[in-house]
Amino acid sequence: MQQRVLILGGSGKVGSHAADAFWNAGWEVRHYDRANGDMVAAAQGVDVIVNGLNPPNYHDWARNIPAITDQVIAAAKASGATVIIPGNIYVYGDQPGELNENTHHNAQTRKGKIRIAMEESYRASGVQTIILRAGNFIDPHGNGDIMSSLMMRDIKKGRLTAAADPATMQAYAFMPDWGRAALALAEKRAQLSQFEDIPFPGHAFTSADLQHCVERHLHRSVRVTRFPWWLMTMLSPFWELARELREMRYLFAMSHTIGSDKFNKVLPQFEPTDLETVMLAGLPRDIDPDEVVHTRRQPVLAK
Repeated sequence: MQQRVLILGGSGKVGSHAADAFWNAGWEVRHYDRANGDMVAAAQGVDVIVNGLNPPNYHDWARNIPAITDQVIAAAKASGATVIIPGNIYVYGDQPGELNENTHHNAQTRKGKIRIAMEESYRASGVQTIILRAGNFIDPHGNGDIMSSLMMRDIKKGRLTAAADPATMQAYAFMPDWGRAALALAEKRAQLSQFEDIPFPGHAFTSADLQHCVERHLHRSVRVTRFPWWLMTMLSPFWELARELREMRYLFAMSHTIGSDKFNKVLPQFEPTDLETVMLAGLPRDIDPDEVVHTRRQPVLAK
């Protein structure tokens, strides 16, 4: 019998790629209509719910995240569905190194503490919940991901933007891969525990690594510049997103990877997209190597 999945937030980075993965695997894909607003009714008859809902621009997380969580839990209880959530690494706090399912949750930020409370709500609910925990999202369609909105925003001018020291290692999740992994876990859900915290290793690289990859592809030198955090400080009193980004600044300066042991044990046959394809996914589709401004590479000093 055909299985059914309900996608919450189908136009976003998580929902759109999860929908593609499930559809390609022959599942019936339903999308939640926010205008209707009845998530319990929308979930009737579904086997899995993928929760890709997230308040845009970090808006009022303290109120919106618990409200979304309560809705999803109610819908899952009413339908008996398994919930799959894109976990993040905010819950760990400032802990450089490898992050995995055994890393203590030690968030110091408001958003990190909100996510810890959210996950504990799922754990206590009795609903089967799979947290597929990932690093920075890379969406080949852009969609406001870290590549299009930050790192490659000035690539046509021959510049990459780094949010911290370009030598800082960061974990990334290529969203088509995340969607395929979510599908694979959904199809193995009967073999999994009631609450699963599964790190998604994805890929890890530095801004300097990205610079070298882009230079090889474009046959041009590319300069790395630093994100203007001073501007976020100035705008914080007037702009919510600037305030919220400043709170997460530590994360960009925290060198880290995501451990692969548990993921590989649960999904030993999973094959991720190759690193070069992932790193180049943020290049604008219409970029012409001959039109990229030729700049001399200059060292970037940590601040």
